[in-house]
Amino acid sequence: MANERIILGIDPGTTIMGFGLIKVVNKKMEFIQLNELQLGKYDDHYVKLRHIFERTIELIDTHHPDEIAIEAPFFGKNVQSMLKLGRAQGVAMAAGLSRQIPITEYEPKKIKMAITGNGNASKEQVAKMLQQLLGLKEIPKNLDSTDGLAAAVCHFFNSGKTVVGKSYSGWDAFIKQNADRVKK
Repeated sequence: MANERIILGIDPGTTIMGFGLIKVVNKKMEFIQLNELQLGKYDDHYVKLRHIFERTIELIDTHHPDEIAIEAPFFGKNVQSMLKLGRAQGVAMAAGLSRQIPITEYEPKKIKMAITGNGNASKEQVAKMLQQLLGLKEIPKNLDSTDGLAAAVCHFFNSGKTVVGKSYSGWDAFIKQNADRVKK
């Protein structure tokens, strides 16, 4: 019997959430899907968060991923943007954790490095390399979906390595690894 697993990659965002899915069969990647959730049409931030949660649950229930790889927020100068992005990431993580799926976060530079060999690569360079690696016929117009797919491929490339970022297998593991964030 073949050793199979499915990895869901997510690029969280409050305007566009990109995601991609790959199947790994006997250490070989196969492309399943990439797409994006358009959230710009909603004015209410909480409505956006609900849609992120619901879409992530829908992806999980449809594709049954064994693992989730998620892009960690990068540190910018706009605190409000960081808060919104962190909430989007947290909601997507909560959806995975509610289904007991292990989650691993990757810094954007680590994802770019894993895909292109250059931590400062452009979104276009990452998309082109994914096209070659997975035999994609075309690259989507918006590159948020390829960013989500890149997180999944990065996780595949880092599988079996001892340090892959922050990884959580459930709420208990998250709390244990983030004791400083728990209010008592």
